[in-house]
Amino acid sequence: MPDLPDDVVLSVEDLSIDFRLRTHILHAVENVNFQLRRGQTLCLVGESGSGKSVTARSLLQIVDSPGRIVGGRILLRNGSDITDVATLTPGSSAMRAIRGRRIGLIFQEPMSSLSPVHTIGSQIVEAVRLHSNLDKKAARDLTVELLRQVEIPNPDKMVDRHTFEFSGGMRQRAMIAMALAGNPDILIADEPTTALDVTTQAEILDLIKRLQVERGMAMLLITHDMGVVAEVADEVAVMRFGKIVERGPVDKIYHAPEHPYTRQLLASTVKLTHHVEGRLPAVALSSEAPRPILSVRNLGKTFGWHGSTNTLRAVDDANFDLYPGENLGIVGESGSGKTTLGRLILRTVEPTNGSVTYHGRDGGETEVTKLTSKELRGFHREVRLVFQDPFASLNPRMTVKEIIGDPLIVNGLAKGKAMEGRVAELMRLVGLDPMGMERYPHAFSGGQRQRIGIARALALDPRIIIADEATSALDVSIRSQILDLLLDLRQRLNLSFIFISHDISVVRYFCDRVAVMHRGKIVELGEAEQICTAPREAYTKSLISAVPNPDPRDKRMLHRHRFVAPANA
Repeated sequence: MPDLPDDVVLSVEDLSIDFRLRTHILHAVENVNFQLRRGQTLCLVGESGSGKSVTARSLLQIVDSPGRIVGGRILLRNGSDITDVATLTPGSSAMRAIRGRRIGLIFQEPMSSLSPVHTIGSQIVEAVRLHSNLDKKAARDLTVELLRQVEIPNPDKMVDRHTFEFSGGMRQRAMIAMALAGNPDILIADEPTTALDVTTQAEILDLIKRLQVERGMAMLLITHDMGVVAEVADEVAVMRFGKIVERGPVDKIYHAPEHPYTRQLLASTVKLTHHVEGRLPAVALSSEAPRPILSVRNLGKTFGWHGSTNTLRAVDDANFDLYPGENLGIVGESGSGKTTLGRLILRTVEPTNGSVTYHGRDGGETEVTKLTSKELRGFHREVRLVFQDPFASLNPRMTVKEIIGDPLIVNGLAKGKAMEGRVAELMRLVGLDPMGMERYPHAFSGGQRQRIGIARALALDPRIIIADEATSALDVSIRSQILDLLLDLRQRLNLSFIFISHDISVVRYFCDRVAVMHRGKIVELGEAEQICTAPREAYTKSLISAVPNPDPRDKRMLHRHRFVAPANA
């Protein structure tokens, strides 16, 4: 075994991983090299399918079958001893001793590693006792201390709560506590903030960075978010098609990138920090005061539970207008009421109070909250929905032709050759080849699947599209492409968008006006650029300041504005 520099705790040398499939061999990772240094953070960045997660999982010998390491070494230091992890059997005692004790792992989705039927405390206690000789009481005491370290409030009480009683951010904190149970030398964080809203993401990143510094751990952070990389990385390795195409200090990667792919990633990220000007359709640029296409007045929804006096005011007297050709953003943290507001407008959730008025093509007004179920079908032709997860919203047993054509058939607008022709037209409109209409969703990439969802939403020639986190599941370059597609469609088809998102950069780029929601209320409404550069409300300021800046020389955590809600809020 070669000697490693004193500060290197893990060295990956010429690592290659293959997946032996039925028809061919997929070279998922090819000749990858990097080192993890004590107290430093290496960010492995790239788009979905680049090999990031497979590389990370190989360090723990948990690559999913039929994947396997076919070449290279993974050298792990333990004092003066060096072990080649690549030579260990996945189920061996030597490998089990490394997992958790030497290398901790934080997953993207907390529920993938937390049991819904056991208390949070019992799961962390199990991890503590697996890696120590502590008895149950001492392990519980350490578990409470770990929950305190990850800043879970009232840890002595929360230790006995179940996963479903925790918010998304608290679940992620609990999983971090579990990853730290063995006091590892290395922490692998695989997209740990992708599913979180911007303020929760900022809190989790700050927490992980603080714990890493306090414990002197080496960290491998896997992400496709270049803003997150700029915030926490010391070194960056850029992956594409299973290979590291560029590696170096974070400042050099951001300010003097050499590889075209790195420059493309950075350009896509920086692009989303600016608002698009001059793209409004003519009707929205008219000098006359435009007539709203949709008016929301005092709209609210209260949820109650049978047998309980407790209620939740999910949406609280929302008021706004949507104008022809306008993109209106709805932003806020998870649980702020954004998605419920969109469902109230569509009346897939019935409002407790208030009104939604649709101003039709013929100049007439429709009070949506008073429509019968049959009348709602006509309204739903005019107002369509694009979902967050393109794969979950597409029936895997239907071809693309059937998926896009279904609204046409259901509404009696086209069938047979006419339907097929309209599907081909819609596919071309969203940048897809109509030759693929007989294929199934699994044969398409994430960005292509979202284009299929957009084509389906456009099938009935709507005037309004409600996009609920429509780009949050996509890589940054794909996200940029989809946003540009939607902007182009708005101009060509005179569409109006209600764009629901927790991603401030996306909203700033795409939207003309923004409504900021907090605990069910719209706390600020204004022009997108004004909201993002000079917000008036304290909550909006905290939301904007939590957005990672894609420049390592100007970190968000240095000047973050923290919002403290009034006691009676």
